[in-house]
Amino acid sequence: MPDQLQPLSHNKVFDGWHHQFQHHSQVLGCNMRFAIFLPPQAQNQSVPLLFWLSGLTCTDENFMQKAGAFETAAKLGIAIVAPDTSPRGANVADDDAYDLGQGAGFYLNATQAPWAAHYRMYDYIVEELPNLLSQHFPLNGKFAISGHSMGGHGALMIGLKNPDRFTSISAFAPIVNPSQVPWGQKALSHYLGDNEQDWLAYDSCALLANSHQHLPILIDQGSADPFYSEQLQPEKLISIAEQMSYPIRFRMQPDFDHSYYFIQSFIAEHLHFHHAYLCQ
Repeated sequence: MPDQLQPLSHNKVFDGWHHQFQHHSQVLGCNMRFAIFLPPQAQNQSVPLLFWLSGLTCTDENFMQKAGAFETAAKLGIAIVAPDTSPRGANVADDDAYDLGQGAGFYLNATQAPWAAHYRMYDYIVEELPNLLSQHFPLNGKFAISGHSMGGHGALMIGLKNPDRFTSISAFAPIVNPSQVPWGQKALSHYLGDNEQDWLAYDSCALLANSHQHLPILIDQGSADPFYSEQLQPEKLISIAEQMSYPIRFRMQPDFDHSYYFIQSFIAEHLHFHHAYLCQ
C-alpha cells in the first residue's frame, strides 16, 4: 500500500526519537526515504513540524547527522522531517553531474522528458509527504519550512507559493534567484524547458515580487561562502523585499562558509525563530 511505512532505523536522542522510513511514493513513482525526529513531547501530545530541505548531493541523512538540531528541538517540542532531495532508483533519470538528476531535484515539478516521469518533488513536499506524515505521527497541523542552498531555494519558493500552509520560513545560504544563476539555469532548462517564463514559477525573487501575504522569513548567509557571489546572491531578494515592504530578517555571518559547520552554529536560533510562530 502506498501509505505504508517501512522502518529502516530508529535511535533515541535527547529523550526523543529519530526514525528513518522508506515508502512508495505515488507522486514520484519510486521508493522514497525520509527521516523524522519526534521530540519527547510527542509521546503525550501532538506537536508542530519543521520541514528541512537539504541541498545538492544530500539525502535525508545530512541534516539529521550533522546539524546538531535535536537538543533544541527536544526542548521546544518541535518535530523535524528531512525528506530526500530527489526521486531515486535504477529506473529514475539521472545525470553524471552533481547538480542535475538524482540528488538535485530542485523541489519542482518537471515537465520535460526524461525528467517528468519522476521529478515532481514540489507535489511530493507540498501534498504527498505532509498527508503521509499526518496519518502516521502525532502532529498538530502547524508546519514551518527551512532549508540549505538548493533546499533554501526550496524552502523559500514553497513557502512563498503556499503561505497558508506554513507559519514561517528560514534558509541558510539559499539560491534565491535560480533563473539568473548557473545552478538554477542548468536545472530549470533541463526540467522545465527553454521558456524562461516557466522558470519564474519556481524563482523566489519573482514570487516575492508578486506576493500578497507575508510570512516571517529569516535568512543566514556566510560571508566566506565560495558560492555566494555566483550562485546565491541574496541581495537580489532583499532588494525586492525592501521594494515590497516585505519584512525579511537577513543576517550576513562573518567568516562562515557553505558547510554544515555554518548550519550547526545557527540552527538553534532558527528553531527558536520558528517556535515563536508555530506556537501562536
